[in-house]
Amino acid sequence: MPKDDFIRIQHMREAALSAVQSAQGRLRSDLDTDLVWMMGLVKCVEIIGEAAAHVSDATRSQYPRIPWPQIIGMRNRLVHVYFDIDRDRVWDTITIDLPILIEELNNVLEKKPIT
Repeated sequence: MPKDDFIRIQHMREAALSAVQSAQGRLRSDLDTDLVWMMGLVKCVEIIGEAAAHVSDATRSQYPRIPWPQIIGMRNRLVHVYFDIDRDRVWDTITIDLPILIEELNNVLEKKPIT
């Protein structure tokens, strides 16, 4: 894997970990009452999608268990439809999807980049 892809995948994992960790002890209803926290989660998801969009096609094809198009698509939706964010979808992403993604990214990062 090219070094740039390795770094981007590290960024994906760091943003995912930040989002998941910040949700510990929180409730879905907190997204409705804590706008700053909700926007922080959205930013983490945007970072994940932005980094994923810049991972090479070759690397993406090596890791088909990572839902690259969905990750990138969610980023695009959040960035362009920022006034109509589905908070239930954000909550499901943080509490269901990201823990699975973190496991997959950890597996990818076990491999060393090509320098």
